[in-house]
Amino acid sequence: MNFYGFEFTVFELVLLGIFLLTFFYQLYFYLRYLRGVLRLKSKTKKNKVNFLTQQPPVSVIICAKDEADNLRKYLPFFLTQDYPDYEVIVVNDGSVDETEILLNDMKLNYPNLRTTFVPVGATNLSTKKLALTLGVKAAKNDILLFTDADCMPEDKCWIDRMTRNFTPGVEFVLGYGAYMNQKGFINKLITYDTLFIALQFLGFAHAGKPYMGVGRNMAYRKELFFKLKGYASSLHLRSGDDDLIVNQAANKFNTKIEIAPDSLTWSEPKKNFSNWFFQKERHLSVSSHYSEASKFRLAIEPITRGLFYLSFVLSIVFGNLITIIASVVILLVRYTFQLLIINKSSKHFGERKYFFTLLMFDILLPLINLYILSFGRMGSKAKNIKWK
Repeated sequence: MNFYGFEFTVFELVLLGIFLLTFFYQLYFYLRYLRGVLRLKSKTKKNKVNFLTQQPPVSVIICAKDEADNLRKYLPFFLTQDYPDYEVIVVNDGSVDETEILLNDMKLNYPNLRTTFVPVGATNLSTKKLALTLGVKAAKNDILLFTDADCMPEDKCWIDRMTRNFTPGVEFVLGYGAYMNQKGFINKLITYDTLFIALQFLGFAHAGKPYMGVGRNMAYRKELFFKLKGYASSLHLRSGDDDLIVNQAANKFNTKIEIAPDSLTWSEPKKNFSNWFFQKERHLSVSSHYSEASKFRLAIEPITRGLFYLSFVLSIVFGNLITIIASVVILLVRYTFQLLIINKSSKHFGERKYFFTLLMFDILLPLINLYILSFGRMGSKAKNIKWK
């Protein structure tokens, strides 16, 4: 075919068409969803976001299984929050280390610390879900704020930042649970993956399509927990204590996100690829139980991303000069949008910047996820795995 003096084969035109369609969706995805945190930041600075003016009582719930060292390091940060009325409930999930002794000692110095426990040898498929249920039942307050024993809050106003979003009608508040920046390629891979996932689920929630949250930093109402009958719908799964309850009951009317830099929690990341990969398998093991609408929306982005890169490579190899130049320009435009949105968001949260590694991770991570979803310990296989 001849266009303005340039010859194009049908194959070249089809490639260019696929490349343009996937590019436009990718652009839409970044501007509509991944830029959600930056949009909310701008609205907050302009005082266009409604927050609670009072500080309702809060129950912070933390599960701990053989976490004595982490509790010793991080629990005091939760017990000394600048908030007038709150309790911290630590559920000892059958620990065999010094957790119980440590908690009893700490209760002498922190009157807002309360404890309960899962008996050693409990046979529930997910003892964490049992532990969380015991924590919820022990809570005195309606607003429940969840984190993990290996986490620390960014600031003493963490509770205040998360709780200020519980305006009338709000039942879920989703926050960002980041991993600490350390040296090394694996740490960069982990922190980028965590940042991208956070920007995605926070951005979807801000756009009225919440589908998950992370147990390292999220909150919901006790009344909602009992209305849902707790984890009754996911008791047959070892994981999913955080994302599935959000996927089940969160919607555009009852969900808000908190993105202030001092609302973060920080965790120590895995030190090597195999441990992180196992963690990824655990996180993805319940994704097949998301709603059909969530699965559809989540599938579009990696599919279009894969087609984008595939059509780019094929255009370079088989295209003429015009398609090659057009493909390079389009790739650079998308990369520029990625750099701006990812790195501005990362800076907002006090994290590192990504340049050439961004492009590498953008290609590598979907392949890792595809491998896990295709060949990893997923779905029915996950029932037989003792997730740590």
